[in-house]
Amino acid sequence: MAEPLVLLPETMCDARLYGPQIADLSREMAVMVAPVHLGDRIEEIASTLLDVLPRRFALAGCGFGGMVAIELQRRAPDRVTRLMLIGSSPLADTPQQADERDRLVIKARAGKFAEAVEALLPEESLAETPYRDEIMALVRDMAEGFGPDVFVRQARALQRRRDQQAVVRKLRIPVMIVAGTQDTLYPEKRQSVLAELIPGAVLRMIAGTGHLPMLEDPDALSAAIRAWMRLPIPR
Repeated sequence: MAEPLVLLPETMCDARLYGPQIADLSREMAVMVAPVHLGDRIEEIASTLLDVLPRRFALAGCGFGGMVAIELQRRAPDRVTRLMLIGSSPLADTPQQADERDRLVIKARAGKFAEAVEALLPEESLAETPYRDEIMALVRDMAEGFGPDVFVRQARALQRRRDQQAVVRKLRIPVMIVAGTQDTLYPEKRQSVLAELIPGAVLRMIAGTGHLPMLEDPDALSAAIRAWMRLPIPR
């Protein structure tokens, strides 16, 4: 059996983000979704997770979850057997991005939580498909389940995150970079640059999807995960 697969969700999302993959892949491997909101900094979140994750595991994260995944690999390289980053980045916030998060935090605290969530993950970041409204409704429901306090905590963690480019350059495990061709938050060009930073990384763009390919084209993401799980681990 393949090593356990740990999935880390995007900010303000829970295990439902990976519902199709859990149903599909759990026939072949152990699958778990770990929370990424239990801490004020990415380093704290990663440290908390290491206490509960398997001894060795494959790790995939979307967006914010991908940033936590990089930190997990940095802290425990002997435990993370392979890494998948889905629409994510190793970069720190720019001053402009940090300022925008401040504005969203003010909105969330001022009773405009729905507006803040919409700005964080706008509808335009998803591909224009018949399922977009349904997916956005799920995103809003997941966010409402967490509430403004978690929104603020994750926004602060994003603002404080360190640049991890040096970390990903040193990776010597199977890495796959996955993104939707219509993702406006993490465009294809930026994903290509990320793949070039990592020795041996495989870039897999999923056509006709935006920032959440796990819901926009579940079969395509499951196929990408299977291909990544088959990549040989260097000895």
